[in-house]
Amino acid sequence: MSAKRIYITDTTLRDGDHAMSHEFTVDQVRRIVQALDGAGVPVIEVSHGDGLGGSSIQYGRSLEPEEDYIRAAAEVIERGQLAFLLLPGVGTRKELKRAAEIGAKVARIATHCTEADISEEHIKLAKDLGLKVHTFLMMSHMSPPEKLAEQAKLMEGYGADCVYVVDSAGALLPHEARARVRAFRQALSERTEIGFHAHNNLCLSVSNSLMAIEEGATRIDGSTCGLGAGAGNTQTEVLVAVLARLGIETGVDLFKIMDAAEQVVFPVMRDHHVPRIDPRSLMIGYAGVYSTFLLHAERAARRFGVDARDILVELGRRQAVGGQEDWIIDVAVELAERRKAGAPTAEAGQTA
Repeated sequence: MSAKRIYITDTTLRDGDHAMSHEFTVDQVRRIVQALDGAGVPVIEVSHGDGLGGSSIQYGRSLEPEEDYIRAAAEVIERGQLAFLLLPGVGTRKELKRAAEIGAKVARIATHCTEADISEEHIKLAKDLGLKVHTFLMMSHMSPPEKLAEQAKLMEGYGADCVYVVDSAGALLPHEARARVRAFRQALSERTEIGFHAHNNLCLSVSNSLMAIEEGATRIDGSTCGLGAGAGNTQTEVLVAVLARLGIETGVDLFKIMDAAEQVVFPVMRDHHVPRIDPRSLMIGYAGVYSTFLLHAERAARRFGVDARDILVELGRRQAVGGQEDWIIDVAVELAERRKAGAPTAEAGQTA
């Protein structure tokens, strides 16, 4: 690989918030940030799983006020930069300004892969506030490389410092990840960095991240212990070890990030959700649906007596995207009614 330095953003305290059912405590956030920062992680993301303002009935309420999480992180971080996620329409200018006031240094502005135009206002505000801006094109598997690159170009034009290919569903195959990052590198100026955010639903998060690096990505997301939605994210400590084997510098101490995972993060997640590739998270990658849908689908399946896999398959058929969590209940009700009527449910093999 030609890359000499890769910058890792750890999303344990944002994407992992989904897996934790939004039940992190302020003290847990403080301890995890200290461990990650002590290991040399350059960017640490802290916010509700659905970004600033995500604590709600629709997305799931946080155990404690989100502002308290960000403040606790800002108080203890010494070496790295504190980041947050914001989805326009979920988070507002008010929350963005407040996060910057508390001490965040990196704004991660995310939209669906075809909706970059709704990010302009938030990107420009973040730049005006002196923040670094990393932008997300979520569910990137749903758009061909050339169209995705056009959206990335819009974000660059609004002022983004880095644009991410985001495999929200863990659905990209290695050649597909490679093609999207390559299209970005060809479309964007050299000053604009490229990032890659993977989920492990098809057990491809590390290999896809390596494909992204080969094509010019310099910022890669990970999550300690893989804690994240669906089958989890690229495991930060594994990524650090693999890149070290390849002679690629990350600035992250391998032993310290391993200790952070085993001694600090794992004891917190143990009683909640340990990400693994079970039939439901596998189905998310196969059907190509948002990884955050998993726990919602499992709850709806229990409530209405249907198979969570059938819910995910149907959501994939309808091309559901983030923000359409209310659809999960509708689908579960319809499947329950079909079952009562003796009608067949969707066949998984028909969804690809």
